[in-house]
Amino acid sequence: MKRYLAYIRVSTVKQGEHGSSLQEQRSSIEIYAAKHGLEICAWYEEMETAAKLGRQMFNRMLGEIEKGNAAGIVIHKIDRSARNLKDWARLGELIDLGVEVHFAHESLDLASRGGRLAADIQAVVAADYIRNLRQEVRKGFYGRLKQGFYPLPAPRGYLNQGKAKPKTIDPTEGPLVRDMLELYASGQYSFDSLRREMKSRGLCGPNGKLLARNAVARILHNPFYMGIIRLERTGETFQGNHTPLIPAVTFQRIQEVMSGRACARPGRLEPLFRRLITCSGCGYRLTGERQKAHIYYRCHSRSCRGTSIRESYFIRVIEAYIKELYLPDQDIGDLRDLAQADAANVEAEAAARRQEQTLKLNLCENRLSKLTDAFLDGAIDKDLFEKRKSELYMERQALRDQLEEVSVGSVRQRIVKKIELVMAKAKVDFDAMEDVRDLLALTTSNLSVVGKELVIEPNFPFGHIIKWQKIKNGEPYRILVRNNPYLLLRELEDGLIWNIDLHGAAKSTCSCRPDHFLDTIAQTAEE
Repeated sequence: MKRYLAYIRVSTVKQGEHGSSLQEQRSSIEIYAAKHGLEICAWYEEMETAAKLGRQMFNRMLGEIEKGNAAGIVIHKIDRSARNLKDWARLGELIDLGVEVHFAHESLDLASRGGRLAADIQAVVAADYIRNLRQEVRKGFYGRLKQGFYPLPAPRGYLNQGKAKPKTIDPTEGPLVRDMLELYASGQYSFDSLRREMKSRGLCGPNGKLLARNAVARILHNPFYMGIIRLERTGETFQGNHTPLIPAVTFQRIQEVMSGRACARPGRLEPLFRRLITCSGCGYRLTGERQKAHIYYRCHSRSCRGTSIRESYFIRVIEAYIKELYLPDQDIGDLRDLAQADAANVEAEAAARRQEQTLKLNLCENRLSKLTDAFLDGAIDKDLFEKRKSELYMERQALRDQLEEVSVGSVRQRIVKKIELVMAKAKVDFDAMEDVRDLLALTTSNLSVVGKELVIEPNFPFGHIIKWQKIKNGEPYRILVRNNPYLLLRELEDGLIWNIDLHGAAKSTCSCRPDHFLDTIAQTAEE
């Protein structure tokens, strides 16, 4: 009895469970073989679409036939063997060489001209069917993307909700993935230290092992976590309608860290003021180095190689700065009461700021529309279009984040909230390194070394707070009326006046009452 090979196939696991399953195909072939006296010596099973070339089991079976290890092949149906004409042509060559090809579901005599013609027609119809099906699937796929839905499995940290529904944040892994993204954005973690840290927090790979480096890289590179859908294969981007895990500014920071434009050096010495203090001579950051049990900050540029200052000096200066910065609870309470009394203007001010952000967002939308028109008109190629579209999507997402961050509170309320946050940090132990760094980041615009001295430049409104602290117990200081707003601002910065009207002539009296102080910084913030 001649020996034959049997081939059964389903396109997907779902089809194997609910459609023409492998078991049903096997049963049909066994019945056909018994009826025609064929001996099945080997079975080849595959879960792969026949529209694609390179099916492993199919090619292995044809290889066995070409070696002469079997007399022929038994297949369930023509469309189970090939839905692309190249594979069908390969089967045709084997038929021409005398190899027997049987189809259990179709009575075709491939040795005759009519039977061969009928089989060719069915193969062409199957190829056309799959070609049309591919187009329809592609159309539906891109239709979902344009609607903001992600028609692929949810990335880690999100959960699938079904067709035409946005992905939702996984209540268990979502916060952990957010932590991982924020930790890496801080610049203090390498891939390996980040993997170890996340394992300690409960985010692991298979079998409880560390996350694979490739898995970490995919998460850090994926703009899905900031609300943008990007197809890795084509590079196309779409606006998603799912809830982002992180804001756009954090994602951009992650990309800067990964590219080396903003990167710390994990695993090495990390001095307290790393990457915070600049050299006024060359503008480069001072490098912390340990020498003889002390940490020194040095500038390694050729023009400033003599700059070397011990860390203990910086600590003394910054401790004094924090003491000047600190406000008593009574003063903060007075400022808070004044801010709450300003609630009448809250909604109008918030609406004005929202309108400003909305105008910027509309401008970005117009640029996107013009870019699309230019692409459709053939003025730009697809690569440039996708690059610019991705940039505009990220810009639009950043503007949306800013629009959501527009506080419903007044200028006064936001200033007081920031002051309260800084005062809370100012009470912590100076040995808490990260708290000190956070405090400096919140209150200073620049830390620089001039000669052998540290110069601290407080940002708004903390420079005014320090000046107010110095003069609040003194007598009012009166000056002449200034009609030039730039002179008023200069005198304000110099600590000469504390209550001004930038829109009118000027109320040029110096006062140290909390309401005048808060009026001054609120008006400065608005300008």
